[in-house]
Amino acid sequence: MTTSQKHRDFVAEPMGEEPVVILGKKLEERGFDKACVVLGQFLVLKKDEDLFQEWLKHTCGANAKQSQDCFGCLREWCDAFL
Repeated sequence: MTTSQKHRDFVAEPMGEEPVVILGKKLEERGFDKACVVLGQFLVLKKDEDLFQEWLKHTCGANAKQSQDCFGCLREWCDAFL
């Protein structure tokens, strides 16, 4: 399954207990084992793109594309479900 397909699938349904897909292993090692936990951090950072991408970079070594993909996915999910 491609990243874009995973993205479409993720934003199309409630989050529930979804595992972290983008940077999963690195985030899990730091206690962010579920997408809803990463969403919590996204909301704590007030959905701010720069703050969230910096947090991902420092927390798990995310590169620019990974942090943009993760931010975009969570932003779209919030637009659809919050």
